[in-house]
Amino acid sequence: MKKALLTMTIVMFISFAAAAQDINIGAKAGLNLATLKPDLNDPAVRTSFHLGGVVEIPLLDELSLQPELFYSSQGVKDESDDDEEVRLNYLSIPVLAKYYVAEGLSIEAGPQIGFLLSAEVEDNGDTTDLKDTTKSTDFGFALGLGYKLENGLNFAARYYFGSDVNDIESDTDKFKNNVFQLSIGYFFN
Repeated sequence: MKKALLTMTIVMFISFAAAAQDINIGAKAGLNLATLKPDLNDPAVRTSFHLGGVVEIPLLDELSLQPELFYSSQGVKDESDDDEEVRLNYLSIPVLAKYYVAEGLSIEAGPQIGFLLSAEVEDNGDTTDLKDTTKSTDFGFALGLGYKLENGLNFAARYYFGSDVNDIESDTDKFKNNVFQLSIGYFFN
């Protein structure tokens, strides 16, 4: 939790320190379509959401740096058992390079770290805590497209490739977060 607070403080400091420049500060929310790879027994996409803040810092005419801070609900469902669902909830912090290929249209790519907030599996109405068997951080890479209108409204589609989150020493299986995200956001300035 100390790491998460430190990271949030750094992101906020960068935001305020750069406020005199032409930076955009905004909010975003959207849909998550999440799985864990390699596939668990018979996986299905878990539909959930993400919600948070965005800062876009112009570096060159076509290039910006975009740190974000958002809550992301991830996991997987078991296709053969509609009642079983793994829920992994993170405080996610991507830092993306954003390159504008045309007016308003950008390619986004960069590293992302997620701090585990909760982990549980629900099966037939019974919930089991998985936090002790799930790594507390998830490191990965995000890649996507964005489109920003002049009025501040923006849209994005992104895919996140995560690292192994299995923290059971006797289990050699690797389970990686894979999340497709569709977002809508608004820049306030």
